[in-house]
Order: sequence, then structure tokens, then C-alpha cells
Amino acid sequence: MGKRVVIIGGVACGGKVASRLRRLEPEAEILMLEKGEHISYAACGLPFYVGGTVSDYKDLINTSIGVVRDASYFKAVKDVDVLTSHMATSINRELKNVEATDLRTGERKLFSYDYLVIATGASPIIPPIPGNQLESVFRLWTLDDAMKLRSAIDSGRVKRAAIVGGGLVGLEAAEAMAMRGIETTVVDLLGWPLPAMLDEEFGAKLKGLMASKGVMFYGGEKVTEIVGNGCEVAALRTDKKEIPVEAVLLAVGVKPNARLATEVGLKVGQKGGILVDEHMRTSDPYIYAGGDVIETRHLITNEPTYQPMGSSANRQGRVIADNIAGIPSTFKGVAGTAIMRFFDFTAARTGLSEELAESKGFDPVSIMIVDPDKPHFMPGSAWISAKVVADRRTRRLLGAQFFGPGQVDKRLDAFVAAMTGKLTVDDLADADFGYAPPYSTALDPLTHAANAVRNKMDGMLISYSPSEFKNKLDSDSEDVLLLDVRTPAEVKEQGRLPYENQVNIPLGQLRDRANELPTDKEIVTFCKVSVRGWDAYNILKGKGFERVALLEGGIVGWPYEIDRP
Repeated sequence: MGKRVVIIGGVACGGKVASRLRRLEPEAEILMLEKGEHISYAACGLPFYVGGTVSDYKDLINTSIGVVRDASYFKAVKDVDVLTSHMATSINRELKNVEATDLRTGERKLFSYDYLVIATGASPIIPPIPGNQLESVFRLWTLDDAMKLRSAIDSGRVKRAAIVGGGLVGLEAAEAMAMRGIETTVVDLLGWPLPAMLDEEFGAKLKGLMASKGVMFYGGEKVTEIVGNGCEVAALRTDKKEIPVEAVLLAVGVKPNARLATEVGLKVGQKGGILVDEHMRTSDPYIYAGGDVIETRHLITNEPTYQPMGSSANRQGRVIADNIAGIPSTFKGVAGTAIMRFFDFTAARTGLSEELAESKGFDPVSIMIVDPDKPHFMPGSAWISAKVVADRRTRRLLGAQFFGPGQVDKRLDAFVAAMTGKLTVDDLADADFGYAPPYSTALDPLTHAANAVRNKMDGMLISYSPSEFKNKLDSDSEDVLLLDVRTPAEVKEQGRLPYENQVNIPLGQLRDRANELPTDKEIVTFCKVSVRGWDAYNILKGKGFERVALLEGGIVGWPYEIDRP
């Protein structure tokens, strides 16, 4: 008789454990317990179902050839026993058994195990807001949640909606609702959307994009009440305003479902997730855990972190199955990689921000560049903003953020691979990326960013990020002159920075007109994306100007107000 393996949880991690283990252990007895009615569904596809991109919820639970991944499928194809609507209620570590309740009948059942896998996932945090139990207050975490929200939208009674929380789930839901013609508002305590992913510059850019798509974002506001009209939602009230709506979505984050673990004394971390070693073992050698219920290690800091993600859950499930089968396998950790689409723009991040890197004891150097994803002469060419962070002492890559309508995903993935391999900024600059005009510029945006960081590290460049420069000008602008090297036609078309202390000298005229510039002020050069700004920087340095700096990203990268003609 083979090993008896009980898996608590049947969505991402649990389903992967069962599938992988069956391939490795043909004789194993595998039982999966799931408290919900659905198993092994694509939870990350829920917002796309709400928005109508995925027309039928069955597409989220089917295989690629249209077979439903239900209990009968797992039994017939994988020889895995699955009990849905069965909630595990307790674990006995000494007797090595699990007690579960059949939610349909109330019957209590006992299941013994040789190895136990806890893959109970996470649950949405429900903020203690008055009115959060009204009928038109929704969550978006399970397939049932998505079906309820989709049904409300399909009914036509929801014309206006508010989302509490500006993270990934909140913004994906905002896009979904806006695509359905719903007047959508997002409210968050922090000042810009995706604050856990993006620095201020990219967050401010995203806020502007949201407004252009009809989605209002109110940052720095605290929700105080969901106002009801009987059982229905009538408005969302903050400490600053009242927003009339017919529905509210709560998306303020999630917490690990670790109750079973804590009740039997398994070690948990500061964020409430189960602690596991690199083999995904808990503090009990016969109990493994994975997915949104665990804390893992950060690849850069080597510190515990809680970063729930479906991709990590699937990778962890494979590691768990390997180790149960006696194949030594490890999960090294996560880098905090995340990516999302908002209409025709993409936002992405991996690793550490400059601020976080500094707080962890690194000596970070960062730069923001704006580049086209392919040559300007190619159809479909679009810009990408990239911010790369590296450590000055070791030159190791620490993190990156991306934003724009261009092809972000392949740059993100290339950077993740480089960072995971502990490569340096020099390695990234020397990487032999594929090149042809339909795919990339001759020097890929990642190459450009790496070279720019090297220039900054090696003392060849002094530059300001948009937020650094705005803070400098807002506090003391008398000692600074902005040098705009675009053509007058570009200035008219693209607008200008809202500061008086600037001059416009097109780059082609700068060598002859440099004598018009003062020598007693710091001169900060820029253009549309600051490529010509870099040329201007070097021209001035070559003519003996000592106080010269570059505005990173130029006009395109500037996320704040621009004066329009």
C-alpha cells in the first residue's frame, strides 16, 4: 500500500500537489478536501470574467480542451479522491488524522494520513466599516464571489460602483467594471494606486491613466461608512466626501487561512502565515504547506515575506509533491514579482524599490528611463518607462519597475531571470538580447537602463528622478535652471514643465548658444524622454559647466502637472 496523503485545499497549490504526486507515486492514496464547490479553477481570471473578457465562468474551471476539472475528472484522470464542500476543522498531529465536516449534511468525518498538506489559501480582509454587510457589498476572491458580482452587473441595477483598496485586485476589478460601462471610483488610504508595486512616479502616471479611462482615484482618504438605503448600498462615505454608488467592492488585502496550523502549534510568522523550510515542510516533518497560507523568503533580503500569488502556489505544490515522493526539491523564495494590465497599459514590478533597498542596508542606485519597445519606424511602437535599482557596493541588481503601453512583460521576465541569478548591472548591460526591428530596438530598454545605472554608479552622470526634482524645485527653485532642448514645435505640442526658471534651446543650437546659460546655477537638462537631455548634459560638461544634472524620463516620464498651450 502506498503513502496516504491528505491535502486540505483544492485550488492552486493543492491541485498541483495532487497532480504531481500521482505522477511520481502511482500507488499513493491521495485525498483532497475542499470547503468550496469548485476545485482547481483559475482564480486570477476572476476579474476578466467579471469584465466579460471571459464570457463563461466554466472557462475558468475547464481544461484547455474543455473538460471540467471537477471531482470526477480528478478521479478518472489522476486517480485522486476529491471531496468538495468538506471543511477541515481540526488536525491531530499525534494520531495523524484530520477531522472534516460535510457542509451539505453536517456529517463529521475522520481521515488518517502519512503526510498532510495544508493549502488552505487566504481570505479577504473585511475592514470594520459600518454597512459592510449590506447586500450590494462584494468581495472578489472566489469563483462564487465573481459570479455574484457578475450577476449584479448583468442585472443592470449597478450604474456606479466604488472600490475600497487600490491594489492589484482593486484595480483589476476597476478595469472590469469600467469595461462594463459602470462609473467606477477607487478609494485608498495611500496616495497613489498600486502602492505596494509602484513608486510615486509610476503611481502618479497610473492615476492619470485611470482618470483618462473614466476611473476616479481618491488617495489619502479613509472610508468611514457604507451608506445604505434599506438593504441596498446608496453611497460610500469617506473622511472627505460622499460618493453615490449602487455597489461597493472591498479589496483591501488578504490574510492567510492558518487557523488549523496555529491550533495545533505549527510555527507561524509575523504576518500570520505558516512558516516552512525550503522543502515546504512546516515545523512538523509530516506536514507540508504551500500557497497563500504560508510565508516564504524574499530572494533579495532573505527575510520572511508574505506575497500570495497563484504562480508561486503552483511552483510550491510541485516542490511539496517531490519531497513527499522522496525527491529532494527546494523552493528558494520569491522576489515580489507582479504584473497587471490596465486597459492598454501594463504596470509591473520585481525585487526591491530604492526606498526599501536602503532600509535593508543596501546602497541603492536607481535611474528611470523612457524608451520605445521597438524602433519608431515600426508599426505598433510604444514607450516603456523602466526604473532599475542596483547596489553600489556589489553592483548586484536589486529590483525594477515598469510602466507603459509598450511590451513590458518580456523586459520584466528578463530582469527577473537576471536578478534571480544574482547578476550585476554590468552583466545585464552585456546581455546578448535578441534583436530585430519587429521585437526591439538595437539596444533594448533593459540595456539602456543598465548602462544608465552604470553611468550613475561610475560618476559619469548626476540625475534626478521626477519626484526628487519636484521636491527640490518646490523647496528651493532659485538655484536651478531647467534647460529644455526640445524644438519649439515639440514644446507647443507636448507642453512644458510648470516652472518659470527654464529656457528652451534646441539641442542642435546648444553648442553655439551655451554662453547664454548662467554658470552660477545648477542646470538640469531634459527633452521628451531625456535622450537628447543626456547629449545636452555632456555638451555642457565638455564646455566646463560644473553643476549639471539630468531629469530622468523627460516630459514623458513627468507624472505631475504639465502646462499645456
